[in-house]
Amino acid sequence: MIRIKFILKLLLDIILKPHKIYRIYVVNEKKQVLEAKLYKDFQKDFEEFNKNVKEQEKAKKENLYPCLLDKTTDTELEPTYFYQDAWAFERIVKDKPTSHLDIGSHHKFVAHLSKVVDLTMVDIRPLSLPMKTIKFIKGSILELPFKDDSIESLSSLCVVEHIGLGRYGDPIDPDGSEKSFKEIERVIKKGGHFYMSVPVEKENKIYFNAHRAFNEQYLLGKILKNFEVIDKKYIYGNNFTDKLEDQFGTGCYHLRKK
Repeated sequence: MIRIKFILKLLLDIILKPHKIYRIYVVNEKKQVLEAKLYKDFQKDFEEFNKNVKEQEKAKKENLYPCLLDKTTDTELEPTYFYQDAWAFERIVKDKPTSHLDIGSHHKFVAHLSKVVDLTMVDIRPLSLPMKTIKFIKGSILELPFKDDSIESLSSLCVVEHIGLGRYGDPIDPDGSEKSFKEIERVIKKGGHFYMSVPVEKENKIYFNAHRAFNEQYLLGKILKNFEVIDKKYIYGNNFTDKLEDQFGTGCYHLRKK
């Protein structure tokens, strides 16, 4: 009976969840083959190391700590955060705000920026580690705890596209992104700066529950029509470019409230 249930479940997965089967039987198998090869290299390195040291200096088997996947020909980087965080950091520091507000951006970006700018961070989920230079406020991008026209400098990188999809525990709201932009516009003072990044594509799309993608004309010409564009860059795969393309990518925008 158990075997029959397993076969039925496997058949359903093949029909309904082919991505799951690919991950389990193809990706995992490739990973196991790679790890087996790397472990042989690890054993050779271990033996080579112990051949070249005195007896009391030898690495002990009981202290083995294999880091098999770190032996790569280059340093693997995730391009979106690598490019957008460096771009936003440079522009914010160059503008020299007296204070800066970040909403939900990557913790490494926030940590580094807090060392050179007076920084407050708002997020629905508190950071698990404290940092003296980060003034953290637990709150929602849909109801920011600030007065109208009170913020001179604000960043929100790879955040707004998620709002209302429930991915991070936020309530489902089909208008979550639009409401977020309106709330950001409310708190930024006239002449204030807004640094953001969102997925961009030829048409508005929802990749539930990961994120949305925005048509740039809709984004800048309708939702953010009360902002002027100071700078914009795009990330397509491993390329950081000035040119908007029809394919899926990430748009990085430095805006100023009119």
